[in-house]
Order: sequence, then structure tokens, then C-alpha cells
Amino acid sequence: MTVTSGSPEPVARWLGRISFDEALAIQERVRADVIAGTGPETLLLCEHEPVITLGRSARAENVLAPHEELARRGVAVRPASRGGDVTYHGPGQLVGYPIVRLRRGVVAHVEGMANGLAAVLATFGIAGRWRRDEPGLWIDRGEVNPPAKICAFGVHVRARVSMHGFALNVTTPLDAFRLIVPCGLDGAAVTSIAEEVGNAPSVAELAPIATSALATSLQCAFGSLE
Repeated sequence: MTVTSGSPEPVARWLGRISFDEALAIQERVRADVIAGTGPETLLLCEHEPVITLGRSARAENVLAPHEELARRGVAVRPASRGGDVTYHGPGQLVGYPIVRLRRGVVAHVEGMANGLAAVLATFGIAGRWRRDEPGLWIDRGEVNPPAKICAFGVHVRARVSMHGFALNVTTPLDAFRLIVPCGLDGAAVTSIAEEVGNAPSVAELAPIATSALATSLQCAFGSLE
């Protein structure tokens, strides 16, 4: 574990189901405290109300559904300071925001998240493969079917402290991804733990497992999920 001298011990918090706006406000407050040295590095885990987020590289045409349909389905649209294009968050998806000091570079930080979540997937017999060219965890489906993305990543760094993070599809209804071009990758397939193995824990049940795996892969001892 690497902790700046005098800093509080890292913690992990379960926020439950929460809007993107609420979670963003919490992230900003936590990061300000980490930068100031007055608050602990923190892993925030949650499940979002339906929302499409637009990263710094997002193109408007990658939101396929008209505003009227999004409103009818209760799907919000929000800009996000993370990298990447368009993505969807909603019920059945484990969203994680590690607000931590970078031990190495940004790419290594994202790969650290990917390694931890790949270990989580392995407990279900799922082989998640990290792809740096198209950042995410992908599931290979043989020669006939294209790989399917099961986890997306995107971060924002200020003063070498990260926020935003990952979105892992657990029991996410996959038809929600038809509203967008996921991560701007036209024709990309999307999958979930439930889709791959037929049975999956709830997001809340998976959260402490992910906490333990990320504590190892990010070299940050978050402790028990609060």
C-alpha cells in the first residue's frame, strides 16, 4: 500500500442506487479533500439511475435515440469530464469511482482497474481481456461472433488524483445499449455477467468482491465496504 505521509487511511463506500449528478457531486468533494490532504482516498461504488454520459470525445450522433424516447424511458443525458465517448449507466450495472492518487501513469491506473475486475469476472468463469486500443474488458466469443464489451472505463485526473472509473455490466438489460453507439464503437457488441453465465449476483452483492480485488490491483487498501 502506498499512502502519503499523514493522510487518512483509504476507505470504500457503497452509495446504493443514486443519480449520476449526486455521485458526481460526491466525487468532486472527495477529490478536493484528497488533493488537500484532509480526506482519504476513496472507492465509491454505486448503481445509477438510467443515464447516458458524454465523455470528452463524445459525438452527438452517437446518441441514437431521440430526446422524446429518452424522456419516455426516463433516461437522462449528462456531460462528463472523463475521457472517452458515449456510454450508458443504469440498474444492474456496478459503477466504480476510485478517487486515488496515481501510483503510476493514467494508462497504468486504468489497467489496474481492469486487472482487478478481470479477477472478479474470473470467479464466474468469465475470461475478460483488457484492450488498450479500445479501452475496456472484452469477452472473446469464438471465430464467428465478435468480441463483446462487458466493462467500460474512463477517468479524469487533476493534481494526480483520479475520479470517474468503470462500469461493469452485471445484470444490465442489454437493450439499453441500443440507445447509443457504445463508446463510439459502431457495431460493437455488449454483454453482461448474467448474459455470459445465466446467473449473476446483485450489484450490491458484487460490490464487496470488487472492493477487495481493486484494493489489490490499485495498491490501495480500501478496507471493508462501508
